[in-house]
Amino acid sequence: MTRVLVLAGTTEATRLAERLVDEGVEVISSLAGVTSHPVPRPGRTRTGGFGGVAGLRAYLVAERIDALVDATHPFAAQMPHHAARAAAEAGVPVVRLLRPAWTPTAGDRWIVVPDLHAARAELPRLEVRRALLTVGRRGIEPFLDCRGISFVIRAIDAPDEVPPDATVVLERGPFDLSAERQLLQEHRVEAVVAKNAGGVATRAKLDAARELGLPVVMVERPPQPPIPQVDDVEGALRWLAELTGDGVAGRNTESAGSPRRAGRC
Repeated sequence: MTRVLVLAGTTEATRLAERLVDEGVEVISSLAGVTSHPVPRPGRTRTGGFGGVAGLRAYLVAERIDALVDATHPFAAQMPHHAARAAAEAGVPVVRLLRPAWTPTAGDRWIVVPDLHAARAELPRLEVRRALLTVGRRGIEPFLDCRGISFVIRAIDAPDEVPPDATVVLERGPFDLSAERQLLQEHRVEAVVAKNAGGVATRAKLDAARELGLPVVMVERPPQPPIPQVDDVEGALRWLAELTGDGVAGRNTESAGSPRRAGRC
């Protein structure tokens, strides 16, 4: 049976694991451990880092991984590059599963910035008094010294530290338009700060901001490694099927001591 390592943490990673297990593929989902209560998923699960490129390469070889799917968050800045290097060194085929980014539509008031520090610098220019931060618990640090602006911080888990006069809302998506509109209005939010994560689960905050005429400070995604990329679960399944030529559930026939060859399962 093909053994697939999925670098997980996204909705797409969970759905991919479900589809592969249904097809009889052995799946190992790897979670970084950032979220304290991850969504359950079928197959094996491991939690924690690998120890850099060398550690991941050793894991790929030791576990006889046939294919690697990097389905980490679009804002995972380091892991995609480590995965690409480790897979190349181990001779394991790798693909990046990356959902499409959001794009502005008519009526949106987006200010696109390259990173969180640029987003923090943009807020005083907007002269807002209260902003919604939806940048994850680890994205709060650049805003800790932001004076004159109070924040509503939404995250799955509570941040270790928050700016003065901040309100923390602990919720997990998906979110609908009505609830997002109510959140912005009840907390008197005047601007939204978001990472361009893409997908439908958290898109509603952008639609609500557009309806209310609020500016959105949108942080661009980090650069991706130069490896094959697909934008949905179906694309990942097609990529895996192409490796075997007859579907993803083909058994690796190489012996335990044989070296792996790039591009094969």
